[in-house]
Amino acid sequence: MSTTTTARSGPLGAEPDLLYTEEEEALRSAVRGLLADRCAAADVLARTESDRPHDRELWKTLADGMGLAGLLVPESAGGQGATHREAAVVLEELGRAVAPVPYLSSAVVATETLLACEGEEAAGLLAQLASGRAVGVLAVPLATAPGAAPRTVRHEDGALTGELTGVADAAAADVLLVPAGDGALYAVDAADAVITPQVSLDLTRPVATVTFEGARARRLTPDAAGAVRRGLRAGAGLLASEQLGLADWCLTETVRHLKERKQFNRPVGGFQALKHRLAQLWLETVHLRAAARNAADALASSTLSAPPEQGGTPVGDGADVAVAVAQAYAAPVAVRAAEEALQLHGGIGMTWEHPVHLYLKRAKADSLAYGTAGRHREALAELVALPAP
Repeated sequence: MSTTTTARSGPLGAEPDLLYTEEEEALRSAVRGLLADRCAAADVLARTESDRPHDRELWKTLADGMGLAGLLVPESAGGQGATHREAAVVLEELGRAVAPVPYLSSAVVATETLLACEGEEAAGLLAQLASGRAVGVLAVPLATAPGAAPRTVRHEDGALTGELTGVADAAAADVLLVPAGDGALYAVDAADAVITPQVSLDLTRPVATVTFEGARARRLTPDAAGAVRRGLRAGAGLLASEQLGLADWCLTETVRHLKERKQFNRPVGGFQALKHRLAQLWLETVHLRAAARNAADALASSTLSAPPEQGGTPVGDGADVAVAVAQAYAAPVAVRAAEEALQLHGGIGMTWEHPVHLYLKRAKADSLAYGTAGRHREALAELVALPAP
């Protein structure tokens, strides 16, 4: 499936166009159709109760069959040569289905991290990730925010030793991208690490402890900080699109349920108090869509600047601001949408069989991923020179 498009954001400094293109809508339709057939709520629930939470067959179809794992990779490097706008559309649909696939971890964060590296080793790994032949995971805790100093392990004589906790999708990884204490970024085959599952709130995106005991490592770049920052920034920015898809599903399903459920011989959705709650949630979801689209568009049209301490521009062509705004707003809205969905579904919403609890758990876990809303508000204040009093 070819997804190569031209971003509509125009040159830097131009007014962004946040509307979806025809190509993006076609991509959405294809992904939604696949997920409707292959990622039903009952199947996701059953998978969370098994010892194989990741849906590898669905991932293979998305990555290999549809070519979506390589959206952010240039065609010259074996990818689709698309932009963050198209990747955002995919994540919206994956969020609507709480799909248990490592798309955000591998096709976005790990891929963007590798794009910041040079050399044959990085190029080879990038081609593998783009084709779907391998799943890559950046070995940092899921809660690590862009710009934060990542936890590292010790590097000695070409091997890594140490432990990292809270690494998302590590159980599905074929290769781990690991920042080390010497400031460099290394690649380690997942088979050479000890991956121990942790208790995860979000059963569709499990986290694990990764332990290295003299694991063989290949150096990718001497500048782990810059590469990791690029990967985490893209992850935080496009996470907002996943949260948008989640919130939109919660709103849509709640409206549908309240239209069908009757009390006193009239639809429950006709009660004014519930109308007001739904109207407020709709408004917040619309605002979330604007913030998420703006972050994706800014990432698509920007070039990553070096960190300020290295002489770079703090705003990174506006993308840093757009990402901080999106994440400061997205997490609370997604959590509220899931909470409202659970409450307004009544007793059935409290059951294990209804999928709304999966959305609430994903929303809660996403609210911590790549920095909390408060952390992004602090970053935004620094970027626009509005320090706290």
